[in-house]
Amino acid sequence: MSDDTIRLVTIGRILRRRRRFLIILAVVGAIVGYGASLLFPPRYTTSASVLLPGAWEERELLTQAEIATSSVVVDRAADTLGWSGVSGSELRDRVSAKASDGNIIKISGTADTPKRAQQLSDQVAQQFVAFAARIGGDGTDPEAAAQPEALRQMVVTTSRRITELADAAGTGQTVESVQTRTELAKLRTSLQEALTKLDQAGPAATQANMVVMGPAARPTGEAPPTRAQLVVAGALLSFLLAVIGHLTAARMSRRLRTEPEIAAALGSTFLGTVDVPGDRPAQRPEGGGPWARVRGLLGIDVRWDIPTPRTAGDEAGRRIRYRRVCARLRDRLPAPRRLLVVVPDGDEIAGLAAGQLVAEAGTDPLLRVVRVPVSRPMVPDRGTESGALVVLSAANWTAGELAGVAEACADAKHQVVGIVLAGPVRAARPTRSGGRSRAAAVPALAVGDDASGGSV
Repeated sequence: MSDDTIRLVTIGRILRRRRRFLIILAVVGAIVGYGASLLFPPRYTTSASVLLPGAWEERELLTQAEIATSSVVVDRAADTLGWSGVSGSELRDRVSAKASDGNIIKISGTADTPKRAQQLSDQVAQQFVAFAARIGGDGTDPEAAAQPEALRQMVVTTSRRITELADAAGTGQTVESVQTRTELAKLRTSLQEALTKLDQAGPAATQANMVVMGPAARPTGEAPPTRAQLVVAGALLSFLLAVIGHLTAARMSRRLRTEPEIAAALGSTFLGTVDVPGDRPAQRPEGGGPWARVRGLLGIDVRWDIPTPRTAGDEAGRRIRYRRVCARLRDRLPAPRRLLVVVPDGDEIAGLAAGQLVAEAGTDPLLRVVRVPVSRPMVPDRGTESGALVVLSAANWTAGELAGVAEACADAKHQVVGIVLAGPVRAARPTRSGGRSRAAAVPALAVGDDASGGSV
């Protein structure tokens, strides 16, 4: 395939000529997406936020997020919810936690109903706060919360009593009084250090005092992928795969498109290009039967990998092309003789061009059209005809198929004297003069059919 396959105009040609097939594939993909949505029940997701007071480092927040989804927290939430047939291991796949800015842990829960999703998020958040308070030494008991403050008051009272004892021990005139005052001073220093450590431990204990920032909101829509998203994704994926498949097939195609490639495959000389009005025969292959009807229904009987035919000129210009080809053919022949016009079977454009060539050539040289199947090519043996003229259209045959046609000509002792390439053109809008020209062209094509002598 040439570089034409990577151009946007090629994609436009696929969309235009295979639109029915692409639409059918998109509908099939949408049906598959809808079927997939029935296999996966709808899911609903909501989140509950937990505030962590105090100063927290990023790695500490990540640790708390891992704790929120740990098996201990989720199993306790599962026991509290008491959903039948749902274990803690199943809930772990439905719960996630994420640390966000502002020391907030967002705990998300997914369930098959909005109510259950809300209950799951709230319960996991509550169990996370309770578990964090337990491992952090925090509690909700008022007496336990009042113990640090009572200890501080006791330390202050003891320090005052030590001061009083030091004053009562005297001014330090004796050895015993000096020792007593020294021991009391050390005891007071130790108590002050303990009080300082207790004050420093206060903020750390405060960090564990987490707060659930209200209940989770009840979700109003399904969590992705929703049924509509699966349907759209199925249709879009089928459409894209079909387009990519067309481009891949065109890139891997071995059909010959250029004149030098065709001439090299047949081992002869290229004589020229002729035009055949009407692009419908070039796009739709011959044949019938159920498969042909299916291809017509799907729209894949239309060739898309050939360029859009150009607009046809007038009848006089087209006939000039045929006359020039006939003149070149006469120049290559040493003497007037009869020739076979070999047309690959199934190439309708080439068949029409061959008929026109027969009409334009007349009796110099005398031409007879034969159709040769490319799968098993067979050319009539040399008799009154001595030579073969191959007429075909581009982008239809591979090098191996054309080489088989050339070998069949050689086996029948026919030399391939030239090659004519036929191309479709779009018929111009009919006018009065154009109508007369078109009517005049019909007998010429009919002459070619009469002169063909039937297919071989």
